[in-house]
Parts: sequence; structure tokens; C-alpha cells
Amino acid sequence: MFLTCEGTFGIVPTTMDYNREARPGEFHAGYQEIEGINLGYLQINGTQMFALAQVLSDLFKDIPRTTISKKMEILKIKSRRCDLQELRTLKAINSVPTRAVKCSLISKADLEALCTSCKSLSPRR
Repeated sequence: MFLTCEGTFGIVPTTMDYNREARPGEFHAGYQEIEGINLGYLQINGTQMFALAQVLSDLFKDIPRTTISKKMEILKIKSRRCDLQELRTLKAINSVPTRAVKCSLISKADLEALCTSCKSLSPRR
């Protein structure tokens, strides 16, 4: 799979898809604004999946990772490891560092539950 992007990533609309239409078993990538922050996502089998690394570094940067891990455990939130093609796509849309060798994904529904649970923990919310 090849991604071609023209122009710059300066201002990104709320949702931007890079592939036309995903066939069953495939995915497409885009951006979604959550809590005022643009996060890259992969649409896999109809579910938006976000890179946990970007969620932790951009959305929950003021909250210790151990606290987030405990919240995920309490809420029974499971992450799933992305495959090589998904990892390359996340790198291409700058959701994970180019040096990353693995990445975990979290669904949008789980991310929203985590955001709700962590609202009182972050000083900027």
C-alpha cells in the first residue's frame, strides 16, 4: 500500500481519508479531533482505532502512564497490536514515531470511555 500526500499537513480537517474505500479486511487512515487534539486513526472493519502511543503522548500527556494503565484495567479496555502494514500507515500519518517497531491500537469507544474517566485527573480539562 502506498500513501501519496500532496501539500502540507499544516491544518488538517476533522476527518481526512487517505484511501478511497476500504475493501473487507483492509483499512484506511485519517484524522479525528478528540478533546481538541487531532489524532490519527485507522478505520479497521468499521471501527476507528487510535495509536495508544499518540493517545498517551498527545491527549494524556499530563497524566502518568501508570494511572492510565490502571484506568484501562478498571474499565476492561484492551488494546491490540497492529500489524506491519498498519504500523507503516500510522508512521506515514505521523501518529507514531518513525523509529517505532510496534504499536498498540485502542478503539474509539474505549478511547471515549477513557477520556470520560480521566477528565478529573488532567489540569487542562
